[in-house]
Amino acid sequence: MIIDVFLPLSLIFIMFTLGIALTYRDFTNLFHNPKAFFIGVVNQMVILPIVAFAIILSIGITKELAVGIMILASCPGGVTSNIITKLAKGDTALSISYTAVISLLTIITLPIVTILSMKYFMGTEAPSLNILSLGLTMFFITAIPVALGVLVRQNNKQFADSFEKTGIKISIVLFIIIIIGALASEWQTFVNNLSQLGPAIMLLIFSMLLIGYKSSNWFKMNSKQSLTVAIESAIQNGTVGITIGNLIINPETGLSILSIPSGVYGVLMYFICLPSIFWYVKRINA
Repeated sequence: MIIDVFLPLSLIFIMFTLGIALTYRDFTNLFHNPKAFFIGVVNQMVILPIVAFAIILSIGITKELAVGIMILASCPGGVTSNIITKLAKGDTALSISYTAVISLLTIITLPIVTILSMKYFMGTEAPSLNILSLGLTMFFITAIPVALGVLVRQNNKQFADSFEKTGIKISIVLFIIIIIGALASEWQTFVNNLSQLGPAIMLLIFSMLLIGYKSSNWFKMNSKQSLTVAIESAIQNGTVGITIGNLIINPETGLSILSIPSGVYGVLMYFICLPSIFWYVKRINA
């Protein structure tokens, strides 16, 4: 019961914090730059799930854990990708615009990818899932909080500015608590599958970092924009993945096995992948 309440409320708070950093312009900027919009959306919403699917098949991950990776690959970016872009001296405004638009688009795409993945990897063992119901749930726990955050900034910029930094810190703490909870509740599953999940998730992140950067270069985007597309293509909102996994398979205690890949992702992202990303950024900017 505590997890059923804490997890959605945490995601709602995190998405509200994301929204309070946005303005209406962030949702329209990409449409004024069709090339940046096309490259970013295709990388994150088409190529990323395809690459995840290929990695799953090549490593031999099956059933719920395979679905969990596909859920992760279908999640939008978030506050983390915006912060990383800023620290890496990328185009922060572009990063925020990607996050804003793709967070809305995934309300449609994530349920579709999830259901198709469950049918492919779990077959008759897949739990029944209504795509409309999942889409509406995504809408209420992601889009509505983001929209409320945008409205708060629009009507009270002073409060939004003062809340934003505190909200981000709280969001990071909530994310860490959720990751710990996800791994602790399915600890044996985590240990038994780490040898597969770890390499798969690291390969996914580094593959998308490279694909994002190279594809931007092919379309002659500047170095800051290319770096931003690379980060947005590689960094996902793990809290969304954990929450959606738990909504689909809700165990009596603890968190869902579908949430484990997103939990592993959170650990690897902070302690292994982020240092590697900044090393790569330094290298390409040298």
